[in-house]
Parts: sequence; structure tokens; C-alpha cells
Amino acid sequence: MTVDDLLARTEIHDVVLRYCRGIDRLDLDAVRACYHPGAVDHHTGFDGPVEEYVPWVRGQLESLGGTHHQVGNHLCELSGDVAVVETYCTATHWSAPGAELQAYLTLGLRYVDRFERRAGRWALAERWAVTDWTRWEKDLTGPLGIPEAGPPPARGGDPVDALRAQVFGRDRS
Repeated sequence: MTVDDLLARTEIHDVVLRYCRGIDRLDLDAVRACYHPGAVDHHTGFDGPVEEYVPWVRGQLESLGGTHHQVGNHLCELSGDVAVVETYCTATHWSAPGAELQAYLTLGLRYVDRFERRAGRWALAERWAVTDWTRWEKDLTGPLGIPEAGPPPARGGDPVDALRAQVFGRDRS
């Protein structure tokens, strides 16, 4: 394995993490930046170009109280400027505050991705979100079992945003 391979793998892994962070923080600009123009996403309930996926996922996310993605196993296989990437993820989605039914949906899923390096930048060219298992939990009190807890802090209201601004002088999505 070469240093260039290690750098490519690190950049690809960072894209996967930025995607999850963007979804969880409703930062759809960060999500969009994970894809090349014209990329295709095959997600639960959606199949099409990223230019349509981002508005679709915004509507899905805005109907929820929040989401929380945890990334696990990550295998990246490089072939020149193309990579096959499989990332295991556990994603929890919960009801909006005040919803008639308070519930959690947790999915065990895999992102099966075709990454491409174009103009020196690794990004998604095609993604399949493969659900391996699901678990519904109903009538729970909310995140961390605290009734008054709501969705995660909006962009700009989270301590990580304040720390990033302090260290970097600006937001580095």
C-alpha cells in the first residue's frame, strides 16, 4: 500500500463521516458536497440523482425529531481513481416533539458506495443504502430518556460549531 492509497482511504472515510454529520445536523449543503454532480443515490424510498435526493432527504429529515448515525466497519478497495467502499452504520431516527406516537426506528445498514476521484477530489458517484435489519421502539420518552429533550442542536448552536469557529476562525463543514 502506498502513501497515496492511505491518503485516498482517509479522504474517502472523511466523506462518509461528513455525510453522516450533515444528515444528523440537517446540514444539507455538507451532504450535497459529499457527492459529485450527477451522482446517483439508491436510498430507502428514493432512487435517483443527488440533485433530487438532497431535497427529498430534507423533507424526510424535517418530519423527524432527529437522527443519529454511528459508523462501524469501513472497507475501502481502491482501483486507480475509483473505489468500492462498504461502510456499516447504525442509524436511529426518532419522532418529532409533539407527534402523536413517540417512537424510535433504528436501522442496521450498509452504505455500498462507488467513489471516484475527479479533479483530485474523492466523492460519491453512486450510493446504495442497504438495510440489513430494523427495530421499532414505541412510546419512549425521547433522546436519553429525558422528556424535554428535542432534536440535536441546529447548526451554529452546537458546542462543536463554537469550538471549530474558535480554532479555525470559520465553520469547516
